[in-house]
Amino acid sequence: MARSPLTLAASVTAALPRIGVTRVGALTENAAGRFDAALVHLDDGRTAVVRRPSAEEFASDLAAESRALHALTPGVRALLPFAVPEVLGENGSGIDRVLVTTHLEGYRIDPAHLPKGPGYAPAIGGAFAAIHALPVSIVRTDGLPVRSPEQVRDDTARLLDRADGTDRVPDGLMLRWRQALREDELWRFESAVVLGGATSSSILLEDDDDEIPHVTGVLEWSGLSVGDPAVDLRWLASAPLAADDVFAGYTAAGDRSPDALLRERARLYAELEFARWLVHGYDAGDAAVVSDAVALLEALVEGVRGDHIVADSRTDIDDALALVEKVPPAVIGGVDTSMQTDAYDPEALSLYLSAERDREAAAAGLAAALADDDFPRGTTPPDAVDLPPALSEEPGPTAPIDLDGWTDAPWRTDRSDAESSDQDAPGLDVRGDAAAADDADAAAADDAVGHDDEEDAARASRAALRRWGVTGDNV
Repeated sequence: MARSPLTLAASVTAALPRIGVTRVGALTENAAGRFDAALVHLDDGRTAVVRRPSAEEFASDLAAESRALHALTPGVRALLPFAVPEVLGENGSGIDRVLVTTHLEGYRIDPAHLPKGPGYAPAIGGAFAAIHALPVSIVRTDGLPVRSPEQVRDDTARLLDRADGTDRVPDGLMLRWRQALREDELWRFESAVVLGGATSSSILLEDDDDEIPHVTGVLEWSGLSVGDPAVDLRWLASAPLAADDVFAGYTAAGDRSPDALLRERARLYAELEFARWLVHGYDAGDAAVVSDAVALLEALVEGVRGDHIVADSRTDIDDALALVEKVPPAVIGGVDTSMQTDAYDPEALSLYLSAERDREAAAAGLAAALADDDFPRGTTPPDAVDLPPALSEEPGPTAPIDLDGWTDAPWRTDRSDAESSDQDAPGLDVRGDAAAADDADAAAADDAVGHDDEEDAARASRAALRRWGVTGDNV
């Protein structure tokens, strides 16, 4: 149950023993219900804010706020172009802790209502840039958390593992986040002083005489640490219209080295808030929180479908999933996987090989006939057949093979027929006019030098074998 302003005002006397309270009023700090707060007017003329944790689990947040404000010494505050609350007094511990700080004037804008354009958005971006420009020594000296890029990445990996262990995160989101975790470029940043959990509602604004807004103060310092500056900009996921102008103001006011993927990490952290909420509900055994987180995650996965944290990154898994989505649900069956091509006809090739064997047999028979003295030159054996014109000249080594007409060619015979007609073919001349002339010249030359018939027959046989491509090894 929330404490009343009067109860809170009474606790001020414990934190400020010699200061009295003259007036008290309710105060809404937009602290997500973590603290009970009231606005009190002190008898010395100052206005202060008194806060106490609303539950035991938030006591550490209020203690961290006190520690951070003490770390902001006057020298550090002088580096900031806006005011920061000062601690006036405190008392107690745990859920009974009381923290009294100065009250800062100004109004705040919820992220969902932050307008785009010049004015509010650039001013807020500039305020965050000023915080990130603070020397990290102020955090190191006071023992506040300091995280390197590697540690930030490891923390993110542990969160993903815990969220994945609940089995309630949609696969698409987990793949998206795991891919971002593997992107080395995404995690190359310079650590800076950060607020840790601030939003635009942490920024106090006022308008000057020309109605131009400027930042007067910044609240919510409990997350002060050294870490990724993108964590302070994750709230821009709730202010998409103003995001460009906030980043423009941030870049213009900052003097740090450029961070090319600052926006991408800020977006990742915003999405991981849903995973963090799920883990919180799961660990607490709160079914209502788990159900709420699951609903948020399911809505998120629909909003980022086909998108990537780093725009130009895509994994083999992404490509495979994209192909799966394009495959029709019906599976095509009965596919013939045999070799089928216009350049290959098994039946025609078989006939061609058979004809080649017949031709080799005919060549062997012809050689024997030419060497036989029983048949005079220039005569045609009775069983001889005419070969097609295509075979009267040998094709070149790269000439295409024409299989047309092989099956019905009248000169085709079986191997047994060719072998039986070899002895009856002494005068078969199928070599063309040029080859016949060569044989005639060879015969005339033999007569002129007086060679005997045996040598003449041997020479004719060798000429025939060379003509038909038959060597001594094949005979």
